[in-house]
Amino acid sequence: MNCSVYKINKGINQSIEFKGLKAQYIWYLGGGVVLLMILFAILYVMGIPSIVCVAFIVIAGSLLIYKIYNMSNKYGEYGLMKTLAGKQIPKHIKCNTRKIFIRF
Repeated sequence: MNCSVYKINKGINQSIEFKGLKAQYIWYLGGGVVLLMILFAILYVMGIPSIVCVAFIVIAGSLLIYKIYNMSNKYGEYGLMKTLAGKQIPKHIKCNTRKIFIRF
C-alpha cells in the first residue's frame, strides 16, 4: 500500500493578494491598464505622434498605479466598499406621522 503525502493549503479563506494589492484592487488595476491601452490606440489613430502618446500613457499609468496602491493601503480589503456604503446612509430621517410607532 502506498502512503500519500498531501500538502496543506494554509491560505484558505484569505483574500487574493498580488504584490501588495488586495482583493478588488487587482481588478481595478487591470481595468485601468486595459483602458490605457484603448486610449493609446485612439490617440495613435487620431494622428498624434507616438512619442507623445507613449509619454502621456506612461504618466497616466504611473498616476493610476500610485492611486490604486494608495487606496489599497488606505482602505484595505473591504474598507472601500464600507466607505461607499456609509455614504449612502441618510444623515437625517424625517417623519411627519406617528403611525410607524403604532402597532396593530
